[in-house]
Amino acid sequence: MNLEVVVVPVSDVDRAKQFYKTLGWREDADVVLEDDFRLVQMTPPGSGCSIHIGTGMGSERPGSAGDLFLAVDDVEAARAELVAQGVDVGEIVHDARGALALRADPATQAAGLDPGRRSYASYAPFTDPDGNRWLLQEITTRLPGR
Repeated sequence: MNLEVVVVPVSDVDRAKQFYKTLGWREDADVVLEDDFRLVQMTPPGSGCSIHIGTGMGSERPGSAGDLFLAVDDVEAARAELVAQGVDVGEIVHDARGALALRADPATQAAGLDPGRRSYASYAPFTDPDGNRWLLQEITTRLPGR
């Protein structure tokens, strides 16, 4: 099985579509099937998984998607690229207790890159215009079996 699509609830499809285009994502489809159903598929560069934004696609509240991870080779470079494109990206953080995860509680987060620059351990958060939360996650070496 492969994860193919994640639905990201938005309030303004055209605004969201433009935001994701700003990130450099490919627009795969923009289909209006009926007056109350529109599906836009966007895919991050190099990703096998896409997102769907649109209308008539579910009952989730716009902005309710949280902690959607985008794997990057270099979190500093990826963050700088998004900032240069006008995206408000938070500072890079890591787990203060040394875990290969980012806990939701800001008290468990420490500023800056993971001290050992370990894969899966450094993050930079940003949100889309509706508040859906994304995390750039630096992955240079995959865990075994990945």
